Amino acid sequence: MAEVVQQRIEERIPELEQLERVGLFTKKEVKSIIKRATALEYKLHRLIVSKEDFIAYIQYEINVLELIKKRRAHIHYQFKREEIEFPVIHRINSVFRRATNKWKDDVQLWLSHVAFCKKWATKGQISKVFSAMLAIHPDKPALWIMAAKSELEDRRSSESARHLFLRALRFHPNNKKVYQEYFRMELLHCEKLRKQKKELEKAEMDLGEYEFSPEILSAKLAEVVYRDATGKIKEAEFVISLLNIAAIFDFTKELQDFILEDLQANYTEDSLTWDFMAKRELEAPGAGEELQTAKGRASDITRREERCCQVYEEGIKSLNTEPMWTCYVAFCLERLKRKTNVQELKEKRQERLLGVLQRAHDSSLLKEDYYKNWLQILLSSGDAAGAASVAMAATQRFSQSVSVWSLSLQTLMQLGRERDVGRLFQDAFTHVNPKESLPLWQLQVQWSVANQSPEETEAVFKRGLLSAVAAVAMEMKESYLDWSYSTGGYKKARKTFTSLQENRPLSKAFFTRMIQIEKEQETPKMNNLRDCYERALQEFGTSDDG
Repeated sequence: MAEVVQQRIEERIPELEQLERVGLFTKKEVKSIIKRATALEYKLHRLIVSKEDFIAYIQYEINVLELIKKRRAHIHYQFKREEIEFPVIHRINSVFRRATNKWKDDVQLWLSHVAFCKKWATKGQISKVFSAMLAIHPDKPALWIMAAKSELEDRRSSESARHLFLRALRFHPNNKKVYQEYFRMELLHCEKLRKQKKELEKAEMDLGEYEFSPEILSAKLAEVVYRDATGKIKEAEFVISLLNIAAIFDFTKELQDFILEDLQANYTEDSLTWDFMAKRELEAPGAGEELQTAKGRASDITRREERCCQVYEEGIKSLNTEPMWTCYVAFCLERLKRKTNVQELKEKRQERLLGVLQRAHDSSLLKEDYYKNWLQILLSSGDAAGAASVAMAATQRFSQSVSVWSLSLQTLMQLGRERDVGRLFQDAFTHVNPKESLPLWQLQVQWSVANQSPEETEAVFKRGLLSAVAAVAMEMKESYLDWSYSTGGYKKARKTFTSLQENRPLSKAFFTRMIQIEKEQETPKMNNLRDCYERALQEFGTSDDG
């Protein structure tokens, strides 16, 4: 081992001598580098080596490179790179290769090598690293995409990038991301060729020796990729994603029209198609004269939104589903949230949204989440009767949803309908799963404390204590103890604690709260405190592990 390490150190001597000779490092610094490098080399040549040793070696060498770079800039010396930096870079690449051969599964190690190559090594080296990495990890689409992008951006080789994407598709024939990036790459290649042609024409050079195929320049290769992709992945969302990529480029009008026709012809059974087509109406050009005034702009926006709604209405006629209504409601809600100083436009948007919400509800196709938005709008506009009606209707539509019951109950509380609230709580507990009912119990206690007599509140607590669900029973015990102390003082709290301390299930919080109450008294009774601690120890043992 010593001979190998000595040989490695001797190989460094020419570059270290150059560093000292040109004044980048002092003699003392060179000795320090040799000492540190020797220690690191010994670690790499042990019988049992660790990944951390390789990383430490690489990091030290990179730090030396960074220092050389700074010293060069400081003394304005830019010569002898082949004798100084190149051996260090070669050594780092060699250590990276040894590390990745030993720990092939560590993707981060491979990517660290790629990052180093991008910053310091030759561009050809990056291709070799990616090639070796993909031979080990062909199952990771992200690595194929990264390798293809590197070929396109770092080596400017669209042919190599295309080859990598085609190989990636053999391993991942139905991967959306691979197809999207392949499609984008073909369009970037086309854009590059168009720019080259334009520059050559501008310089009035002969185009004879350059081949600019009209098909390639008009994005026909990207169309081939699109046909292949949509032949395997028949999803409207995927088609729309490719259309959005094509829209980034200013020469793809024909391609965009082709994709749009395909979308409208073959994907009308998907709500996303209708949603996309409707929102395109917002981007339609408006009348220039009208846009000079705020009212004119508002009028133009109203017309655009109405055209969007017409598309949504067509979608509803042919596709009366929950996702379709969800798209429609989401659009109307998003438009209402947009700020405007024109009151007429705001009222129009609110009226439109309320109409769509009502129709979706009547069709039993309104998503649970939108009832909250509906109630907020009705309450903010002062329609108490409408809000109460929607709250009751929501509980019938989603009778097993705890969040819907909570929302409806809170709405009726806000409207001051105590009689309806009491009845609704009873209905809620009969419909929801007892295991999920804790938020409703907490809400009922909160409401009862604020609106009912102490006797009625106590009755609520006692009903909760009888729950077969441990979480509810324990929470009720803790809340009952707190309420007893706040309404009847220490004596009532003590009485409540005594009556409940033997009734399982019990929680630590129940005992710690009583201990806290005991300590808050002017003259704490040590016997009572001791009893609390002993009862808690008896129940939970001596370890505080939750």
